[in-house]
Amino acid sequence: MADKRDYYEVLGLQKGASDNDIKKAFRKMAMKYHPDKNPGDKEAEEKFKEINEAYAVLSDPEKKEKYDRFGHAGVDPNSGFGGGGAGGFGGFGGFEDIFDMFGGAFSGFGGGGRNRRNNGPRKGNDLQKAVTITFEEAAFGTKKEIRLNKYVKCKTCGGSGAAPGTSKKSCPKCGGTGEVRTAQRTPLGTFQSVSPCPDCNGTGEINETPCKDCGGSGKTRDSVTISVNIPAGVDNDSVIPIKGQGEPGVNGGPDGDLYIVINVEPHKMFERRGQDLWLEIPITFDQAALGDDIVVPTLEGKVSYKVPSGTQPGTVFRLKGKGIKSVRSNRKGDLYVKVNLEVPTKLNSKQKKAISAMAEKVTGDCYQKKSSFLDSLKEFFS
Repeated sequence: MADKRDYYEVLGLQKGASDNDIKKAFRKMAMKYHPDKNPGDKEAEEKFKEINEAYAVLSDPEKKEKYDRFGHAGVDPNSGFGGGGAGGFGGFGGFEDIFDMFGGAFSGFGGGGRNRRNNGPRKGNDLQKAVTITFEEAAFGTKKEIRLNKYVKCKTCGGSGAAPGTSKKSCPKCGGTGEVRTAQRTPLGTFQSVSPCPDCNGTGEINETPCKDCGGSGKTRDSVTISVNIPAGVDNDSVIPIKGQGEPGVNGGPDGDLYIVINVEPHKMFERRGQDLWLEIPITFDQAALGDDIVVPTLEGKVSYKVPSGTQPGTVFRLKGKGIKSVRSNRKGDLYVKVNLEVPTKLNSKQKKAISAMAEKVTGDCYQKKSSFLDSLKEFFS
């Protein structure tokens, strides 16, 4: 763990950054180093993996809390902090961790050591893809066809890495174990160091006739199209996991997963707040004073709403169930309509006279707030 960079540093953040800052930094960094934008760039590929690893920890409240307290040891499943409680010896996970500091198993005490072979099944790399959708698509759900430039299993060798008609052979140096062992006597007993086999790089196999198309790696880079079902109710930064659509596994391991990060375009009229929608509608003086039926747009069509007489500017009405469906349930949010009084700006002489005549008839005592204010004003100056 000593060679790992600080997760906050990886995302360009300071310790204690908010969840929103972490999310924004992840999206920015992931887009910058995404393999699709940096084809064939190994350094960018490694940074992309590092960014995903950092975000996986810092976006999880429980893991983040452990990481903030104990660093990498707090989220390492093999450590005493993150893997089920600290053992003795000042927080190490027990004898096995101490033996690892010496580079091998403590056979003098009957220890078998950890298996450090590289030829076991390993899951393939996870991938991340950003997808932009409209406001309506987020509200009602949609289906998208996306293209990915990624590693896929080599069609020529079927992912084995060996040329067609051939197969890999067991490494003669390590006998197929992927490990070589050396014993050393000490006053505490015999230490047995275990290290990856140098001949097969710890795989346990020798590929004498590698596949020409993939160079023995078992995978080639290709552009693939994947159909993604986006459920109703998703919002900005929602993540849709698609199992098995990442890159090929190693040595028979499962394929990695694909994570779709949603970006929703803003709407011209509606503002979204969770599952609720907000809308502002201008009304005239006569509509506010006398009441009126107004047309209210919703995502599902137009509805009529009765504005009561005496409605004040800035009043908010609620239309229940006219918001956005929750991703996790069938519950729908509400639509909140705020009415704003619009004052006419272009009046001819007749219209001005009409308003003046109305003002003579509609005196101060007709206005609740104005009447109250005038009473307070008289009391203040008395």
